[in-house]
Amino acid sequence: MDWEKGRRSTNVEDRRGRGVSAPIVGGGIGTILLALVVTFLGGDPSVVFNQGNPSSDRPVATSPQARSPRTSDAATDQMSDFVSVVLADTEDTWSDIFRQSGGRYVEPTLVLYSDAVQSACGSARSSMGPFYCPRDQKVYIDLGFYRDLKTKYQAPGDFAQAYVIAHEVGHHVQNLLGISDKVRSLQSRSSEAEANQLSVKLELQADCFAGVWGNRAQRSRQILEQGDIEEALTAASAIGDDRLQERARGYVVPESFTHGSAAQRVRWFKKGIQTGNPEQCNTFAGTNL
Repeated sequence: MDWEKGRRSTNVEDRRGRGVSAPIVGGGIGTILLALVVTFLGGDPSVVFNQGNPSSDRPVATSPQARSPRTSDAATDQMSDFVSVVLADTEDTWSDIFRQSGGRYVEPTLVLYSDAVQSACGSARSSMGPFYCPRDQKVYIDLGFYRDLKTKYQAPGDFAQAYVIAHEVGHHVQNLLGISDKVRSLQSRSSEAEANQLSVKLELQADCFAGVWGNRAQRSRQILEQGDIEEALTAASAIGDDRLQERARGYVVPESFTHGSAAQRVRWFKKGIQTGNPEQCNTFAGTNL
């Protein structure tokens, strides 16, 4: 992936080295959403807790936190630089798409953290991997996840890493469009199996949106190099529910899927990157995923 010359985003908040010490108790939709991400990454959902019971699941304004001085090795600094470039590229892509539709894209903030972090959706540990919190419109990522993506999930490559960010930004797009709110409302009055299926559709749409970004970025800025698309497809396949369940349990329970099978994730990412059209990402139309 040709990224070094790309624009750096100003919407990166570095909280690495701060940590979170306060225990979190309670429940709520924030817990459910974050626990789904844990399941998606093969982690333990019990590490996620929600603080309090806010009446609204919409994002809330939070005061910006000053960056603290820190030191890190060159590889980590290069990775944070890479993340900033990818985020900037998603900003350019989605700003163009929203503008063409007569809307305005509100850029999310990407928070770098280590070990644990406090978000408006509650407290989270790095074992759950990257996640998006709709309440503060922020994407959270511990850069150590990329090491796991390469070694544990056998999905190396910079475009595989970019796909992860683009997927979480896809959730931000869903939030801005009101899709996430509608899904949560439907889930609140659905059976567990129906709620899981709605979650799958939401995640597959975020995969498709990630593909849309890849298509648009290539057309306008020629970021792709040989093998990049294959890297993203490998990552999408590696984190399919069936692959994760087989790895963790030794068997697969399709009705418990919350993010989609490997084949489904690959299919919807491909649709996005082949068409570059977010209108082709309507995973909620029909039942054939």
